[in-house]
Amino acid sequence: MSSPDARGNPCSSRSAAAHAAVEQALWRMMSFYDTPVADLDSASAHDPAWCFPHAMKAGFLWSLTEPSLHDTASAHLADAQALGNNATPREKAHLHALVQVQEGRWTAACRSWDELLLDHPRDALALQWAQSFDFFRGDSGGLRSRPARVLPEWDEDDPLYPHVLGHHAFGLEEANLYPQAEEAGRRALALDPGSPWAVHAVAHVMDMQGRFDEGAAWLRLHQPQWAAGNGFAAHLWWHKGLFRLEGMDLAGAQRLIDNHLSGANLLITLQRLDAASLLWRLHLLGQDVSTPCAALVADWDLSAPAAGYYAFNDVHVVMALLGSAEVAQAERWLARCAERAMTATDARRSNHAMAREVGLPLMRGLVAFARGDADTAAELLFPLRSVARALGGSHAQRDLIDQTLLAAAAQGNRRSMGHALLNERCMAKPQTPLTRFWMDTLRDDGAARA
Repeated sequence: MSSPDARGNPCSSRSAAAHAAVEQALWRMMSFYDTPVADLDSASAHDPAWCFPHAMKAGFLWSLTEPSLHDTASAHLADAQALGNNATPREKAHLHALVQVQEGRWTAACRSWDELLLDHPRDALALQWAQSFDFFRGDSGGLRSRPARVLPEWDEDDPLYPHVLGHHAFGLEEANLYPQAEEAGRRALALDPGSPWAVHAVAHVMDMQGRFDEGAAWLRLHQPQWAAGNGFAAHLWWHKGLFRLEGMDLAGAQRLIDNHLSGANLLITLQRLDAASLLWRLHLLGQDVSTPCAALVADWDLSAPAAGYYAFNDVHVVMALLGSAEVAQAERWLARCAERAMTATDARRSNHAMAREVGLPLMRGLVAFARGDADTAAELLFPLRSVARALGGSHAQRDLIDQTLLAAAAQGNRRSMGHALLNERCMAKPQTPLTRFWMDTLRDDGAARA
C-alpha cells in the first residue's frame, strides 16, 4: 500500500522518518546546500526495503557528469531495482528513466520524466532531473516549457516552490524571454532568498543584456546566501568573472580565479569546467594563463576512460590543455573522444550525437587556433554557431565559440567574419568594454595588414 509524500506523490514507503529524510535530500538537490547522500542513507536506514533512496543516489551521481562515478551510480540503481517489486508505478517510472540515463539515452530519459510529470506535476525530482539533462543537452525548449506546464499545479507555500520558479526563470532566459525571466527570478527570491538557481537565472539575463556592472552588484547583493556552503557557488563565481571580463577588468577576473576557482575550491568536474572557461577567455584576451591551466589539468581526471564521456566536458578539457601549452596532449584527448564517438554501436546515446555534431569539430577548431592556424580555426568554428546548442550548457557558456572566433578573425584573414559577429553582438545588447576591445583589435589588425 502506497503512502504519499509531501506533495501527494505516491511512494511505497510508509515510514515517516524515511519520507522526511528523502524530502530533506530533495531540498538539498534543488537548493545545492550540501549533498543529499547522508540524508538518503538515513532514509534507507529507516526503511531498508524502500527502493527510492537508492534510486535518488544513482540519479544524483549521474547528474554530476563524473565518469569516475558511473559505476557507483550503476550499483545504486541495481540496489534500487532489487527492491523494486513493491515500488509504485511512479517509482518504477523513475527507475525506467534512470536506466535510460545509465545507457546514455538522455533524450529518452527526459521524455520519460515528461510523461511522469503529466500525471504527477508536483514530482519535484522528475522536474529536477529532467531540467538537468535538458541543460546538458542544450534543450532550451524543454527548459522553458516543462516548468511552465507544472507551476500552476504547485502551491506557493511549498518550500520547494521558489526553486521550481527558479527553473522557470532560467528556461525563460534561455528562450530569450529576458523581462519575463527576470521577473520570475526576482519573485522566487522574494519567496526564498536562498534560491541560488533564481540568482543564477537573473545573472544570465543581465549577461545577455550587457548589464555587467549591474550583474556584478546583483551577485554581490545575494552573495551571503550562495557563497558559503553551497555547491552552486563556483558557478556563480564564474558568472561574476564573466561580468568582470565584460568590463575588461582582467586583473579582477584573475584574482577571482585565484581565490575561488582554483586548487581546493575545485572538487568536481562541473567546477573545473568553470575555471577552464574563464581561463580560456583570458587566454583569448592575451593573458598568460599557462600556470593556472597547468594546475587545473594536474587535478583533472584525464584517464583514457574519461575521454568522450560528455562532449561539453571534453571541450573544456581541451581548453585547459591548450591554455597550458599541452597541444599534443590535447590532440591525444581529441583522438580518444573521436574514437569513442565514431565507434559507438548505440546511436541512441545522446553524447555520441552531440560529440559528432559539435564537440569534435569544436575541439578541432580550438586545436587549430592553438597551432596558429587562425583561418582553419575560423572555418571550423563558424558553421558550429547554428548547431552549438546541441553541445549543451547555456548561451553564456557557448559564447566561448564566438569569443574564439573573434580572436581567430583578429589573428588571421577572416576579419569580415569578425566584423559580422560584432555587428550581431551590437544589435543584441549595448556595447561593452569587451565588445569595444574586439572592435579595436580587428580595426588595428586590419590597418596593420593594409
